[in-house]
Amino acid sequence: MALALSMALALAPVGTAQAATTVFRHAHLIPIDAPETADGLLAVVDGRIAYAGPAGGYAMPPDATVVDATGRWIMPGLVDTHSHVGGFAAADESGPIQPGVRVLDDVNVLDAGYRRVVAGGLTTLNVMPGSSFLSSGQTVYLKMRKVGRGEVLDAEDLAYTIDDGRGSRRVLGGLKMANGTNPQRKPPFPGTRGKSAQLVRSTFIKAQEYRAKVAAADGDAAKLPPRDLDLETLVEVLEGKRVVHHHTHRADDIVTVLRLQQEFGFRLVLQHVSEGWKVADQIAAAGVPCSVIVIDAPGGKLEARDLRFETGAILAEAGVKVAFHTDDWITDSRLFLRSAALGVRGGMQREDALRALTLAGAEMLDLQDRIGSLTAGKDADFIVLDGDPLSVYTRVRETWVEGRRVFDLEDPEDRLHADGGQGAGANQTPYLCCAEHGGES
Repeated sequence: MALALSMALALAPVGTAQAATTVFRHAHLIPIDAPETADGLLAVVDGRIAYAGPAGGYAMPPDATVVDATGRWIMPGLVDTHSHVGGFAAADESGPIQPGVRVLDDVNVLDAGYRRVVAGGLTTLNVMPGSSFLSSGQTVYLKMRKVGRGEVLDAEDLAYTIDDGRGSRRVLGGLKMANGTNPQRKPPFPGTRGKSAQLVRSTFIKAQEYRAKVAAADGDAAKLPPRDLDLETLVEVLEGKRVVHHHTHRADDIVTVLRLQQEFGFRLVLQHVSEGWKVADQIAAAGVPCSVIVIDAPGGKLEARDLRFETGAILAEAGVKVAFHTDDWITDSRLFLRSAALGVRGGMQREDALRALTLAGAEMLDLQDRIGSLTAGKDADFIVLDGDPLSVYTRVRETWVEGRRVFDLEDPEDRLHADGGQGAGANQTPYLCCAEHGGES
């Protein structure tokens, strides 16, 4: 593919939009929602996928740019359902529950970490605040378009948005919540698991009461309660407009979250679930999906000491929808493909593991209509690999977002971010997760 690809894309440098049709031929395609094709064809038109499948099923336009992808594997861009790249500091120590705070306002779009993200083949991130509070604030779903090259200075330009019905765009994201040891701190923070659950329960009841008052006012400004950004956010949760992404490790903590979800009916994604394998049947019965972290060298956190490579397999076998995440900086985004390989080592089916990197995560973020599979009509977010994605020898050669190439391993600067340390990209400021908050850098 090397010479043919370089010549075919000579007029399409990194970050340049493809105005016409671009066709990748003779690639091994992994569509996710369809069987793999050993000699496949991917067609991209105006930033969207026009076709993905056997070569004989597509009528190629005469003016198409044709790329010989022999020896390459192409699959959807990877979806990380739990990341902290670019920002994680939302709530502060003024209280344990702060859902009105937005991590969007903390995101540093010049963080060199985003260059490493696309080097790993990740094209969509759920960037979350930390887990030091019962609720640290709102997450934001970011698309890795034009990252790290000075083209974007506002995080909203990376954010997924929808029409809010009032002539504006609403930024999409969930709500970060947590239980277990992380939120158990000195006053005013809860000191026990029981008190943690009581505080969450009481706050959701206040949100129910707030929603009732707003409804009773029936648009009369004089009767409306004073605006409360925290309660407004929880009302969105109660109405299903915002998904709760809940940090939880121990089996008893997982069950507590399921209990609260049943009481208040909010939509839920369980994050981490180190001991999820112990309560897989309960999770499956609740119909709640899980975003699993796979760490090949666990340690340092007592709650995670029973984390197993088999967690994804056990949950999937029980009927639970499973996605993977990096929790970057906990695991490096450049090694995200390894999560699927370790999942298979732990007993997952190949198809389930690859889906956990892509479509399952998209579904947990309500973005499955746009990303997660090589399906006609979806955004042209895909990665080009030089081998099977489950092989430790395989590298991401290119990353494409909405039909634009945002990473090319042949580019010396991109290769620096693919192979270098945290200081790669000296023209930007690496985001050291704890330095500005009194931690070690």
